[in-house]
Amino acid sequence: MKVNSTELQNNFGKYLMLAAHEDIIITRNGMELARLTAIKEAVPEHGAVMERAEIYSPDGRRASFEEFLELTKNSEERYEYIDGEIYLLASPKTAHQIALTELLVIFYNWFQNKKCIPMVAPYDITLKRNPENINVVQPDIMVICDLEEKLGDDDYYKGVPALVVEILSEGTRSKDLVKKLDLYMSCDVREYWIVNPVNREVTIYLFADKDISSNITYRESEVAQSYIFEGLSAELDRIFPGK
Repeated sequence: MKVNSTELQNNFGKYLMLAAHEDIIITRNGMELARLTAIKEAVPEHGAVMERAEIYSPDGRRASFEEFLELTKNSEERYEYIDGEIYLLASPKTAHQIALTELLVIFYNWFQNKKCIPMVAPYDITLKRNPENINVVQPDIMVICDLEEKLGDDDYYKGVPALVVEILSEGTRSKDLVKKLDLYMSCDVREYWIVNPVNREVTIYLFADKDISSNITYRESEVAQSYIFEGLSAELDRIFPGK
């Protein structure tokens, strides 16, 4: 997993925990500088066993995009494909769905009579790091501002959302915190919300020029504020009801 040095400095504790599961390559200006590696097998926080979501690796290698399409074309399961790895999306738990429902209502109401449209999973978003590196994800919520221009003849959206929201669960923490952050940043998503029901936190990243321009974490009874949509906000007490 690759992460730039600024992001590592701002969130060192997070990447220290993730290094227990996979190596973290630290970069600066696109150059690899160092590797953060666990020296022994670590036990996740609270002793919980972190499930791996990767479910397909033909012959011990990464899957091609064609193999991903073949696997998923007649399946009713939900999958994501990131940098050659295929992930089965498990059924979400209650806290995830409460946060998703509350945020969707907030987004839906705020974007009424505006050009941009909030959409909710399951909905495939295809993101290309380059012509050979094609990825398919299903963000929990995505805000699309160019639907008319980028809607294909097959009724699938072909563009890049302006804003995406991912709600963490035990099985998706590493993927959402690192892999998807890097993917969204590299593919010109402008803003990324990471919603953590366990810690009752919302972290918002602003991306510019394929890098993190700014980020902030909201906690307790604070109100999360969008960077790119002035006035779009969410009360954390509403997203995470009860204690």
